[in-house]
Amino acid sequence: MTRFRTRTFSKIIFSIAFFAGIWFALSGWVSKPKASPPNVVLFFIDDMGYGDLSCNGAAGYTTANLDRMAAEGTRFTSFLAAQAVCSASRAALLTGCYPNRLGISGAFGPNSPIGLNPDEETIAELLKEKGYATGIFGKWHLGSQKAFLPQQQGFDEYFGVPYSHDMWPLHPNQTKANYPPLYLIEGNTPGKEVKTLEDASQLTPAITERAVGFIRKHKKEPFFLYVPHPLPHVPLAASSRFRGKSGAGLLGDVMLELDWSVGQILQELKQQGLDKNTIVIFTSDNGPWLNYGNHAGSAGGFREGKGTSFEGGHRVPCIIRWPGVVPAGRVCNKLLTTMDILPTLSKLTGARLPKKPIDGVDLVALLKGDDTVNPRDHFYYYYRQNSLEAVRKGDWKLVFPHPGRTYEGFLPGVDGKPGPSTENHDFPQALYNLRRDPGERYDVREQNPDIVAVLEKLAEEARADLGDDLQKRTGSNVRPAGRVEK
Repeated sequence: MTRFRTRTFSKIIFSIAFFAGIWFALSGWVSKPKASPPNVVLFFIDDMGYGDLSCNGAAGYTTANLDRMAAEGTRFTSFLAAQAVCSASRAALLTGCYPNRLGISGAFGPNSPIGLNPDEETIAELLKEKGYATGIFGKWHLGSQKAFLPQQQGFDEYFGVPYSHDMWPLHPNQTKANYPPLYLIEGNTPGKEVKTLEDASQLTPAITERAVGFIRKHKKEPFFLYVPHPLPHVPLAASSRFRGKSGAGLLGDVMLELDWSVGQILQELKQQGLDKNTIVIFTSDNGPWLNYGNHAGSAGGFREGKGTSFEGGHRVPCIIRWPGVVPAGRVCNKLLTTMDILPTLSKLTGARLPKKPIDGVDLVALLKGDDTVNPRDHFYYYYRQNSLEAVRKGDWKLVFPHPGRTYEGFLPGVDGKPGPSTENHDFPQALYNLRRDPGERYDVREQNPDIVAVLEKLAEEARADLGDDLQKRTGSNVRPAGRVEK
C-alpha cells in the first residue's frame, strides 16, 4: 500500500512538473519581446582612396581599428562610389539613386542655389519614419541653403561643415574663387568660423565627440548615426594629439586620427551594450585627389583617382561589421555600390523603400554570407554634367571615348600645394578585364567583340533612361534637383 501511494505521488509530482514546464515555456514564448531593430552607424570618409587602409595595403602607418573591424566583419574589394566627386556621390549614398537621375553633378560651391531636392527621400527620412533617432556629424555638401540642410532631409541633429572645408578664404585660388567665410553649422544655424588650419585640426575630434554623445543620448532607442568625416580631403590638418605621430607625414597623422575616431565610436557601442545590435558601415565618397602629392591618399594601384571614371576614382574601401550576422574575416569580391546601402538598410530595419524609383539593389543575402547570389549585374560610370564615360558588367569594363581628367604625366604637388592636371585628355574607347587587368592598361576589344556588344547594349539602355551628354542624348527618367532663388 505504501509502495502504491509512493508511485501515485511520484506520478502526480511528475505531471505537475511536466505541465508547469509547458506553461512556463508557453508563457515565455508569448511574452518574449520582439528583437529590437538594429542601430546603424555609417562612416563616409572624404577623398579616402582604396589603398589608404592598412588592411588594403597602406604602408607607413597602421589603421588598427579599421583592420580589427575588417577582421570582425566583411571587407568588400569591388565596392564603387556612384560618382567620383563630392556632392554627386553623397546624393547617391543617401537616396540609392545615380546622382544624375536626381539632376545632381559635381561639387556644390558655397551659396549654390542647387541642392538635393526635398522631394527625394533619404535613408534618414525612411528610418525616422520607423522610429529611429537620426543624426549627422560631419560634412553635408548637398546644398548649403537652409532648404537643403540635413534637418530638412530627415535628420534630427546636425553638426558639421556644409561643404568641403577647402572652400574658404585660405584657398590657393581665393583671388578667383572668392570663397566666403566657412562656418560650422549647428542644426540650421551657423556657429563658429573655421578660420585657420588649427581650427580645421579640431574637425575630427569635435565630430567624434558629437557622434559618441549621440550614441549615449539615444542608447535606449534605435538610431541612425551618419558620420561623413571632412578629412582627409585637403587641406590636411591633424589635432596636436596625432600631429607627427604616424612617422608617415601629415597624411599618415590624419589617417591615424580618423582610425582613432572609428575606434572611439566602436568602443562606445560596446560600452553601451549595443555592439551586437548595430550594423557599422565604413566607406568613402571617391578616390584620392592625386595631384596633391604627399597630401593625397593612395588609389591602391588602380588607375587615376578622384574626378575620373577609372577605378582609382570609383573603387573605395568598404567594411561592414555586424557581429553574429555579417561573417567575420570574410572578403567579398562582388560588384557593389554605395547606392545599394539604402535598399539594404531598408530591408534590415523593416523600413519601406522610397516612393520614386531607385537604382540600388538589396544586398542582404550577400551581406549575411550567401556568396552564390549576384545582386548587382552592372554599373554606369557617369561624370561631368551627365556624360556616360564607361559601363561595367561583372569583370568587364568598356570605356567610351571622352575628354577627362588625368593625373598621369604631371608632377604632383607637395605639402598642400596642388600640382597640375588636365581636364581634357582624350581617352579612347577601350575594353578592360578588371580581374586580369585591374590597372586598366590593356585594351582587349579586338579579342572580345561579343563582350563589347553586350556592354554597348547596356550603355544604350542607360542613355535612354538617364541620357548622355557625350551623345547629346536626354534621358526619359531624370528628375530635377532642388533649386532656390538666390
